[in-house]
Amino acid sequence: MENGEEKKPDPKYGQSREFDPNFKGPIQNRGCTDVTCCILFILALLGYFAVGIIAWSQGDPRKVIYPTDSRGQFCGQAGTPLANKPLLFYFNILKCASPLVLLEFQCPTPQLCVESCPNRYLKLSNVMKGEDREYYRKYCKEGVNFTTMSVPEILRDRLCPGILMPSKAFTRRCLPALGTMKGGVVVVGNVTSFIGEGDQNVNASDVLEASKKSNVVVEARQVAMRIFEDYTQSWHWILLGLVIAMVVSLIFIVLLRFLAGVMIWIMIVSVILVIGYGIVHCYMEFASLKGQPGADVTIRDLGLQTDFSVYLQIRQTWLAFLIILAIVEIIIILLLIFLRKRIMIAIALIKEASRAVGHIMSSLFYPLLTFTLLALVIAYWAITAVFLSTSNEQVYKVFNETDCPYSRDTCNPETFNASNVSTVCPDAECLFAFYGGETLYHRYLILFQFYNVFLFFWCANFVTALGQVTLAGAFASYYWAFKKPDDIPAYPIYSSLGRALRYHTGSLAFGSLILSLVQVIRVLLEYLDHKLKGAQNKFAKLMLKCMKCCFWCLEKCIKFLNRNAYIMIAIYGKSFCTSARDAFFLLMRNIVRVAVLDKVTDFLLFLGKLLIVGIVGIFSFFFFSGRIKAVEEAAPSLNYYWVPILTLVVGSYLIAHGFFSVYAMCVDTLFLCFLEDLERNDGSPERPYFMPQNLLDVLKKSNEQPKSID
Repeated sequence: MENGEEKKPDPKYGQSREFDPNFKGPIQNRGCTDVTCCILFILALLGYFAVGIIAWSQGDPRKVIYPTDSRGQFCGQAGTPLANKPLLFYFNILKCASPLVLLEFQCPTPQLCVESCPNRYLKLSNVMKGEDREYYRKYCKEGVNFTTMSVPEILRDRLCPGILMPSKAFTRRCLPALGTMKGGVVVVGNVTSFIGEGDQNVNASDVLEASKKSNVVVEARQVAMRIFEDYTQSWHWILLGLVIAMVVSLIFIVLLRFLAGVMIWIMIVSVILVIGYGIVHCYMEFASLKGQPGADVTIRDLGLQTDFSVYLQIRQTWLAFLIILAIVEIIIILLLIFLRKRIMIAIALIKEASRAVGHIMSSLFYPLLTFTLLALVIAYWAITAVFLSTSNEQVYKVFNETDCPYSRDTCNPETFNASNVSTVCPDAECLFAFYGGETLYHRYLILFQFYNVFLFFWCANFVTALGQVTLAGAFASYYWAFKKPDDIPAYPIYSSLGRALRYHTGSLAFGSLILSLVQVIRVLLEYLDHKLKGAQNKFAKLMLKCMKCCFWCLEKCIKFLNRNAYIMIAIYGKSFCTSARDAFFLLMRNIVRVAVLDKVTDFLLFLGKLLIVGIVGIFSFFFFSGRIKAVEEAAPSLNYYWVPILTLVVGSYLIAHGFFSVYAMCVDTLFLCFLEDLERNDGSPERPYFMPQNLLDVLKKSNEQPKSID
């Protein structure tokens, strides 16, 4: 206990560590552990490379990069006749509202590759009499002759669309620009109706409704386009903000090195003040809206709005923000009051972690290696997934307007005109439908995709585990150096990394495998949940949610146990299961300290991340909302000023998390070493504590000085 009286450990959690005069930190003489799992991991990697080779030999990424016309040709691909036609144009966008689109991902209407989307409203019947033939011809198939052919003939043979409407390119596809409203009426250009296929009158509102029913939801497209425009206007400011977040994080780490105690209290007070300012600001906004027209409308009455600034004009939004911030503020203050003694020990641990990081500065740069390896893993997974998803063959099917016995049958476009189908169904066409196949390779394609996902999790977890073991070994060598920094070994990060790769690849693969299995199960549960959204069985939904919750908790527990097992592996060099058991028993023998002290340190480090995010978030809010008069003109004009703010908040948190992850690993390692130090030693001259003086003072312990011999 903190007052110097130690609680006897529960015997069912093993015996306390015995004093060993030869123990000086991480064991140097060690052997390979979990060799079987190491071999399995190597074989899995070889299989992963084999899947990648198969995918790269069979796949065609052009199917993802370039849109495909009705003949299966890629729009905009260099070295082809369509190189200068990068956009896909639909003859009749109304056809995209068909349920067939959801099944085959292709609109049952002729599609052409074009240089640019139409920017004017034109009718085919008017073009035949006017001077816009050459412009209209750009959006027709080859072989159309406006001089000798009539409008019914052109529409019957589907050589040209019935109308052209102003369109905008979105994901390399020409979609109607349906954004103008006049008195509640949809306007395309300056027209509210036009002629469709077969000279039928079509309302612009009908086009809007049809588009909403298809995969291309107009409102979502408009929001996406506005967000994209905001990013194009503010991307350089976002990069500047991320650089500032990195500088602030680095300054914070350096200040922790020299002023850990002061910085932590400043951090605690600053977080309280920042949240307090948020409460005051929300109250002021809430009070200022009193009596304003429409301010008493509820969020439920508004529904889902694409203009999110509307929500900031009602009192209920600010009241919700105020309540949430007030609850967070009260929780933080209560935790600080009731855990003040534990906070003192946590501060002592963080101080020592600051000294450890200061003596092993290379640890701050190790996350760059982890980031690089994770980037390679993610890139390999993404590229393999793309090639696997594009390794199917082009499938063509029969599309027609009237009843036809061959409708939706597979066809060959090269022999279609000479087949019996065109005779029985004169209006039928053989159009590209989707990518698929019936070969043995295509049947096992889903297994390759699953293997790709599973190995992605395994490799990513292995890289993370390697970083944890490396940092743990380096910081453990610092703690068990009796005279700091004189007894710290040279190049501790390099030595720890070498030990991890040489002796414990199997143990890291074993721990990563267990975690990956749970994560893959969670992915499958999410997939099932997505598939069963329309199901009416409430019991099945409840069971699925319970399973998702259980596996989420299981993943958190495994991550916690793995982290502590890796620390024991770095120190003692034993197998994963043995290290996990020793770590678990050590933690259970000190369950009071683990339950409170360890979480308090995590809480304090989280406050540090929160402070950095709050600083960047507040300054970005004032800048992008134009509330800083000095730089008001420099601020970009945005549709949604929350887009760069939210991006900066998430980005600054990830940056701060990257810096603080080293601290978190250092604190966890020192904490386990601290617990073992208390079990191994008693402060006598024969068994002195290895912990620093500040921890001894907080625990009211001391090392006895050896008696002098007169």
